[in-house]
Amino acid sequence: MKTIRIYTTTNCGYCVAAKRLCDQLSLPYTEIDLTENDQLRSTLSAQNGHYRTVPMIFIDDVFIGGFTELDQMRRSGKLTN
Repeated sequence: MKTIRIYTTTNCGYCVAAKRLCDQLSLPYTEIDLTENDQLRSTLSAQNGHYRTVPMIFIDDVFIGGFTELDQMRRSGKLTN
């Protein structure tokens, strides 16, 4: 089973979509809210090519991007394999 971490903020439609997709596929995930944690968000951004938007999604501790990349993995079958 893949380990999925989704870094989110409140009122983020793509964050909701990423969590919904995981729920639909019965993939467990851990959500970390960055709304009040600018320091962690800056650290994650610096460690991952200065990616600043949310969600920031990690699978097995590897940064994959955001919702678009997660959905591409689903469509290619890589998300559930």
